[in-house]
Amino acid sequence: MLFRYRGSEGMLAWAFHRISGVAVWAFILLHVFDIWLANVNATLYNDLLSLYGSPAGRTVETALGAAVLYHALNGLRIIIMDFWPSTTRYHKQLWYANWVVFVVIGIPFVLQIMAPAFGLAAPFSFGG
Repeated sequence: MLFRYRGSEGMLAWAFHRISGVAVWAFILLHVFDIWLANVNATLYNDLLSLYGSPAGRTVETALGAAVLYHALNGLRIIIMDFWPSTTRYHKQLWYANWVVFVVIGIPFVLQIMAPAFGLAAPFSFGG
């Protein structure tokens, strides 16, 4: 009985926000490291970029992007409830709306990032 989960959407939102926060921190550290590496060792930086372009690298990049997106959307949900306390009555509905927006925004990004990992052309082209 000690390890039985008794929470609901609010507890899951709290846990996912903390987990995604750690992932955002890892993303920032990785970003700082690869920018530093670009200035220190261009060859090693190019090797790192090829790792990022691999299927495993794209999978990790997609997961980090999902964590950033969830953390941002859940942060907006928290801001809404902080500024308009009456919306806390609807925290479950806001959390589910958060997931709907997450999927709607996230799917195009997943397709764009992961398509080359499967040998497909990226569905969206930017620039020339």
